[in-house]
Amino acid sequence: MATTSQKSASPLLVVLAFATVYIVWGSTYFFIRMSEQGGMPPFLLGAIRFTIAGALLMGWCIIKGEKIFVKRDIINAAVTGILLLLVGNGIVIWAEKTLPSAMVAIMVSSAPIWFVLLDKPNWNTNLRNKSTIVGLIIGFAGVILLFSEQLQVVFSGGGAAMLPWMLLLLFGSISWSYGSLYAKHRPSTGSASVSTAWQMLIAGFVYLPISVVHGEFKGLNLGSIQTTGWLSVLYLIVFGSIAAYNAYVWLLQVRPATQVSTYAYVNPVIAVILGVVFAHENISLIQLAGLFVILASVLLINLAKYRKEKLVRLNELDLVK
Repeated sequence: MATTSQKSASPLLVVLAFATVYIVWGSTYFFIRMSEQGGMPPFLLGAIRFTIAGALLMGWCIIKGEKIFVKRDIINAAVTGILLLLVGNGIVIWAEKTLPSAMVAIMVSSAPIWFVLLDKPNWNTNLRNKSTIVGLIIGFAGVILLFSEQLQVVFSGGGAAMLPWMLLLLFGSISWSYGSLYAKHRPSTGSASVSTAWQMLIAGFVYLPISVVHGEFKGLNLGSIQTTGWLSVLYLIVFGSIAAYNAYVWLLQVRPATQVSTYAYVNPVIAVILGVVFAHENISLIQLAGLFVILASVLLINLAKYRKEKLVRLNELDLVK
């Protein structure tokens, strides 16, 4: 992969994009579970979610007059979409049928570590950055601390049966990280929205035959799917895919990958906070400690980036003077 320079972007847009990815994706664990409990099969969920979201976003790009059919961009989008949305996200959807959401969140939160290890063009920068490495380690430890009480319950009930699913989730996390880096180092010649639309459309189409092979259409009655299931799918389409995924793809173009990857640490925090605020769940002192540890890790990961950018701005001001 060839290295690419960061595109300039409005600080306000960057903050809004991070907030969208942090908050919305933190809520998707809950809505994926709600859609499946409402009777929606997992791979059909992926097909419906990404095909509709991709079609809506592509329609918007066509209305704006953007260039849609660029062969190289479509090929890159296909690879990215399959790695991220089919393999990475598909495994999460599938695993949530069996594993507790706490276990899923922990395994998915290993993504920032893979971002650093797989980003070979930036090894010289990332692996020499002590605050980044320490932040990654502390962040993952914080996620484990956050869900430590649930983990004790899970493993006391026979955690060995969950090992294959945990390994599968680990593979999905690696696939997501590599797909993100693939997209970052092979930027689209068009807008991020066009690339995102192709990624979702292609992944959505591939989900369909997998759903058929998995036997999800046998005896399927769409009318039996509960209203909560359909509303959850609608939320995942509009907010989880069109808003948050589009923001994520854009952030990969304008911010360092290690910084963007912090979503995997913050999402579980948001999930816990939403549970406390809206579901009136209790939060323990251990969970509070985990929250603070995770937030501290995100600060560490971004600290060196902020210092470097500040130094660059100061040098630019000196040159102007």
